[in-house]
Amino acid sequence: MALLPCGYRNASDRMVILRCCGPETFYLERVAFPFEFLSFEAPASCEVEIWTHSLGGPDLIETLSVNELLMESEPDVPPGTPAGEHQADSQETRPTVAG
Repeated sequence: MALLPCGYRNASDRMVILRCCGPETFYLERVAFPFEFLSFEAPASCEVEIWTHSLGGPDLIETLSVNELLMESEPDVPPGTPAGEHQADSQETRPTVAG
């Protein structure tokens, strides 16, 4: 079961609960505070539910597929740069001033 990188931003001013139920025994539950960003990994076939709590009890406010929450992975090496060269190029040299 391959896990995909996902992300969810709680854009509301209330705490929400993210529940991700998937195939077999996969289950993930996380609390997201207002304006918090959660990153997680989940199988492609999962469904993500966003819950909140009101006076009447728990409320399901949104249901999303994992495909809607996919994050682009950042490359470790800039495109076109041979492995190992990006580390040396990223080091800055600054002149030292003798006092």
